[in-house]
Amino acid sequence: MVAPGSRGEVALFVTCLVDLMRPSVAFSALKLIEAAGYVAVVPEAQTCCGQPGYNSGDTAAARALACKFIAEFERFPYVVAPSGSCAGTVRTHYPDLFADEPAWRARAEALAAKTFELTQFLVDVAGVTEVPGDFNGSVTYHDSCSGLRELGVKQQPRALLDRMSGVKRIEMRECEDCCGFGGLFAVKYPDISGAIVQRKCEAIRGSGAYAVALGDLGCMMNIEGRLRRNGDELTQVIHIAELLAGDVGGQG
Repeated sequence: MVAPGSRGEVALFVTCLVDLMRPSVAFSALKLIEAAGYVAVVPEAQTCCGQPGYNSGDTAAARALACKFIAEFERFPYVVAPSGSCAGTVRTHYPDLFADEPAWRARAEALAAKTFELTQFLVDVAGVTEVPGDFNGSVTYHDSCSGLRELGVKQQPRALLDRMSGVKRIEMRECEDCCGFGGLFAVKYPDISGAIVQRKCEAIRGSGAYAVALGDLGCMMNIEGRLRRNGDELTQVIHIAELLAGDVGGQG
């Protein structure tokens, strides 16, 4: 039962990389959803959205995981993921997976309509203008490919960053360019991927900001790994959920 005064339930899709690599991102997302007045729910049986299978052409595996995901999440008014990539899979690709199954396609389309990337939900649905976190320092923002191109996530994270006291937001050049991760792309074409992320890291350094924020853990791991291999131990690489929730420190 939803408590009086609550704006309703929001299901958090944690995503595989967050679960395995940086669970703190999920806790930051929960804090932001609850600060917006919603009851955050984490379905315990959730697993993968099926994106790796979809991207690699394993349609059968992707459909099986999509069916599981739909059954677990379709009862909620909203589904939110701290990832433009995973939210984009549900919103953009799930209906295509069931092109020849009208009943499942209808369920996929209904779920897609209420699935959002975290900052997209906070700004476009919840109308959030203030966040609980604070941060003292300069920040540049990297636009992840799926969030930007599949969901239109562009101004939402910037609007929230600009409202945080202490944050000096600086745009890097070519902020919309890919970081080179691309899931299996980084595995299949490591040399090309390496050259792309090197260019991205040079853009980050060139911005003069001491931190880069972003909305996908894949981009985060790829960029942070390259920065450290380049000998840069100073530039902070921060998931936007952790930054907005105040779960990371600034430059003092």
